[in-house]
Amino acid sequence: MQIMRGRFAPSPTGEIHLGNAWTALLSWLQVRSAGGTMVLRIEDLDPDRSRPAYIAGLMSDMKWLGLDWDEGPDVGGRYAPYTQGQRRELYQAALDRLAAAGLVYPCYCTRAELAASAPHAGDNERIYPGTCRQRQGDAARKAARQPALRLAVPPGEIAFTDLHYGPVVQDVSREVGDFIVRRSDGVHAYQLAVVVDDAAMGITHVLRGQDLLSSTPRQLLLYRLLQMNAPAFTHVPLLIDAAGNRLSKRQQGLALAALRAKGVRPEAIIGYLAFKAGLIDVCQPVKAVELISCFDAAKLPQDNVIVDSRLPM
Repeated sequence: MQIMRGRFAPSPTGEIHLGNAWTALLSWLQVRSAGGTMVLRIEDLDPDRSRPAYIAGLMSDMKWLGLDWDEGPDVGGRYAPYTQGQRRELYQAALDRLAAAGLVYPCYCTRAELAASAPHAGDNERIYPGTCRQRQGDAARKAARQPALRLAVPPGEIAFTDLHYGPVVQDVSREVGDFIVRRSDGVHAYQLAVVVDDAAMGITHVLRGQDLLSSTPRQLLLYRLLQMNAPAFTHVPLLIDAAGNRLSKRQQGLALAALRAKGVRPEAIIGYLAFKAGLIDVCQPVKAVELISCFDAAKLPQDNVIVDSRLPM
């Protein structure tokens, strides 16, 4: 039987908050309850926002919560390095394979042009209308700016079964369009990097927030085109505030560092999150390791979870 390999892959663009802890805990419990291997990978693709101090902070916060890992930037492992900034050659090699197959083309569209021409796909995303696929010989556009690179998405549906939300079907060409695989500044896009890393690291199960559910078909398409093995996906509801907004790193009061400074104990946070996840019946302090035996993804709620006045203090 294949040993489960899961991962938590945060972006070091700020202090991690209660919403990050929610996903980290559930991912960790999924892996530990199966006797699997937990991987910590740092997704520091964005050079303008990523900071080494945030990497150190998030690892400190996770250890404080009682969430450990078997492979990662600090402990190494057979699939090192575990920071995306050190893995760019792998992304470029995958991009070269796609280009050699005629599946990549340069895009010179500006944000203003995209806003004016692209219809909404929902969730603030826009469907790319294929402007530059149809205008690759336009010399004036080529001289204007450095291009991004887009995947020429083939027609057809991508279908998979999410382990929490069930069957998902998406026609990527119609509902998303040709999506970016390398930005105009040369940074490889998240969609490409996450596929290359999960495949290279042998990740068998990915648990992450429901906000990424709609991007999974794009990633599955890349797995198929690159002839790589895709993991099983479990998407979980998000933590939201009373106004219905997703928790973000801008809400500094919910950063783990801020909660620690107020004297909140890690067991109180773990217990609160476990109660919200339906893993325990009473909101009370508990250690993460004590939840391993009771983890069941079927207990998790379907709808987003409101962070309310019962937040542990």
